[in-house]
Amino acid sequence: MSYLALSFTLIFIAVTMFISLRRKLGLEKDIIIGTVRATIQLLAIGYILGYVFAQHKLWMLIGIIMVMITTASINAAKRGKIFKPAVWKLMLCIGSVEAFVMLMLLGLGMIEPTAQYIIPLSGMTIGNAMVVSGLFLTQLKREGEASKEEIEMFLALGATQKQSLHRLMQRAVRFSMIPTIDALKTVGLVQLPGMMTGMIIAGASPTEAVKYQLLILFVLTGAAALTSILMSILFQRALLTEDLRIRSLK
Repeated sequence: MSYLALSFTLIFIAVTMFISLRRKLGLEKDIIIGTVRATIQLLAIGYILGYVFAQHKLWMLIGIIMVMITTASINAAKRGKIFKPAVWKLMLCIGSVEAFVMLMLLGLGMIEPTAQYIIPLSGMTIGNAMVVSGLFLTQLKREGEASKEEIEMFLALGATQKQSLHRLMQRAVRFSMIPTIDALKTVGLVQLPGMMTGMIIAGASPTEAVKYQLLILFVLTGAAALTSILMSILFQRALLTEDLRIRSLK
């Protein structure tokens, strides 16, 4: 695709801004900032990845993955500002999920040990873990506010911290998994996923594209489940103080 053809895609942004102005949604500034940032970030990462792929340096590969994990953790932590220190817990969670997924993919020979495979799959895994983490923290806060009396009742009856928060954590885990499970159910019927579509456009066989897309879907589903479970463990104490009182969630 030429840069001229790419520039025509800004028509879609213009339409979006027109709708926002016409309906007085107040989204124009965010749309402009998002468009500029997305353009700069994607063009920059395109050149950076081209350089990294050509160099074959392990430290560059690790550096890019660490930047992804750190950025994802900081972004997800915005959903749980009251749960301090959320960033370090998120880095531990997302980093552990990324390490597990890569060890499985490389150890079982499902992908080649090259930057061309590792970086894109790491980006998908880390991005998915970031979304799941953000949803978990959002729902944890809601559940904490809505279930305050329930938690206090369990504690008053002599329940342990884990027992009093068990049902709440279950609901938060289920909520954080909803988008992943919905995507798994509707793929191929409602949408053709990005990786599969990209491979087909690039000239790959549709059946080969399906194989890689199934790999991605199953990896992301497992990574989402692992992320939500780790989050429930790492943030088990986030709602209660040392003397088993409910923290202020405002």
